[in-house]
Amino acid sequence: AGGYAREMGEDFQRRQAALVHETLRKQDLVICTALIPGRPAPTLINDDMVRDMKPGSVIVDMAVEAGGNCALSKEGEVVDVNGVKILGPINLPGQIAADSTPLYARNLYNFFELMIDGEKGELNIDWEDEIVTETLITRDGAVVHPDFI
Repeated sequence: AGGYAREMGEDFQRRQAALVHETLRKQDLVICTALIPGRPAPTLINDDMVRDMKPGSVIVDMAVEAGGNCALSKEGEVVDVNGVKILGPINLPGQIAADSTPLYARNLYNFFELMIDGEKGELNIDWEDEIVTETLITRDGAVVHPDFI
């Protein structure tokens, strides 16, 4: 069984619901993923919370196959409630992996090919190459990337 959450007490659930309700009013995008191993997914977003959201907001309920974190989500459907779109994607990780794995592998291959001399089979890093400088965080024990200094 997957999931990381465990069931909480009544007082916690009440306080959590109030905080979630207030927070949802300001959000444009909400992604729900809460699961409890061996149990239905906890409903974290009820009908009133959705109705109080801004039109144009989107909820992606990734726990929909286990019952959903949003009371109004439906498996494999897009539900519209007062302009709030609720997506209930089925097997989303499985759909993405088919494309992302070859793309990631190709990116890694191209990155390493840039730094390996194919004829000699040796590491040959061009320290001035833009791709190298933008991905290099440390060199010779020192932080060199400007975003990390």
